[in-house]
Amino acid sequence: MAASFRIYNTLSRSVEDFVPQVPGKVGIYVCGMTVYDRSHVGHARAMVVFDAFVRYLRHRSWDVLFVRNFTDVDDKIIRRANELGEDPVGLASRFIDVFHEDMDALGLVRPDHEPRVSRCIDDIHDVIGKLVDKGHAYVSEGTVWYAVRTFDEYGKLSGQNIDELRSPDEAGGKRDPADFALWKCARPGEVSWESPWGPGRPGWHIECSAMGCKHLGATLDIHGGGLDLVFPHHENEIAQSEAANGAQFANYWMHNGLLTMAGGQKMGKSLGNVINIDVALAEFPAEALRLYYLQNKYRSPLPWSGDALPEALGMLSRLYDAREAAEAMGGEGDADRIAKEMGKTASDVLRLGRDFEARFHGALDEDFNTGGAIGAAFELARAVNRFADHKKARKRGGPIVAPALGAFALLADGLGLLGRPVSEFHAEVKVKRLKALGLDEAAVEGMLAERSAARAAKDWARSDALRDELEGSGIIVMDKPEGVQWRVRCVAPDSATA
Repeated sequence: MAASFRIYNTLSRSVEDFVPQVPGKVGIYVCGMTVYDRSHVGHARAMVVFDAFVRYLRHRSWDVLFVRNFTDVDDKIIRRANELGEDPVGLASRFIDVFHEDMDALGLVRPDHEPRVSRCIDDIHDVIGKLVDKGHAYVSEGTVWYAVRTFDEYGKLSGQNIDELRSPDEAGGKRDPADFALWKCARPGEVSWESPWGPGRPGWHIECSAMGCKHLGATLDIHGGGLDLVFPHHENEIAQSEAANGAQFANYWMHNGLLTMAGGQKMGKSLGNVINIDVALAEFPAEALRLYYLQNKYRSPLPWSGDALPEALGMLSRLYDAREAAEAMGGEGDADRIAKEMGKTASDVLRLGRDFEARFHGALDEDFNTGGAIGAAFELARAVNRFADHKKARKRGGPIVAPALGAFALLADGLGLLGRPVSEFHAEVKVKRLKALGLDEAAVEGMLAERSAARAAKDWARSDALRDELEGSGIIVMDKPEGVQWRVRCVAPDSATA
């Protein structure tokens, strides 16, 4: 049976109990990319947030139908295609393939449906036709306009005052400054399709009304997207969808906060401050980006700086270190008795491990509080790492950390974090961070071999000098009973993403 949860509804401006239209099922529509270039790490926040949300709902036994669209017909696409001498729809298709490569590299699950505007023209015509027939839209010189003042509830999502609005759409015959284009009259050199109102192409807002209703029905359970879409995009979706269908368009509106630069500026290509996903993934594991996005409340702004991903990688490494330490512990017996014998550090691990599932689900079921869920994981990881220093932990700590290992598995299943073998994670970190630091693995191994020879010869001064040189370059040297191990320091001041 699907577990109940609560979510903040932008429409009501409050956290509400989620009530599905069909028990156990939830339909989610998320506004996707306008594909005229590669996606950047600002775009990826929405992709990761809703990927994690869908994963978690499925983990909680919900039957989720997940739809995310592609805008492959748009002014920006047309301009870029003209600059490159390409067909606009072909250019968009090329960047859809690139987008899929980036999302696959991030480890995201693809939506159940990914409709494209260019393949939904007939569906768009149907919605526009209803609006014209019902008097909510009018035709002028081949452009179809939505008459905003015919919808009495306009502004209910964003709180905008209609008397203060002017849509950016401009063409002949527009009756009111706030009216926006549903169908744009064909212009020379632009891609167009035939329609009952003449050749042209869809306006931006109508596409999501048509595609959302096509796949999820007249009323969506949850509509998601970035906070920057509340107005005008989502406000206009509500107006045209509800006027056309006579039903509430979405029962819950879920919006993620944006990445912010210094001074609160958002990340955007037009602002020239973007870092593309493929660039970030060349230097950091995908899980580091995922942890960075999920460590805070999804609705809050998320500050970006050159330290963002190194710090997230450091946090992720601490989680993997705790899991590695727990996996190395052995022994059998009654956990409560062993914890009593081994003292407070053991008792803390056992208690936090046993409490984790309730804390994890409790945080995520209350407005998808990923920060709270991840905070509980870090509290447990710190306790495991403290317990690992106990002289008897490696031989007898297995029963103590068994609930903690279950907790780490829950984090992987519910949020997509900490799901890789520890050795595989550290191998990827070495490859990517060595490259970012400009270091060569063979050279590092050579210096470590020289240090081992110096230690064998009891040349402690040379041994210490080599260790200092390595650590000054970003290499952490760990002398362990089973031999010397090394890792790459997470913080990299010369990182290309800094």
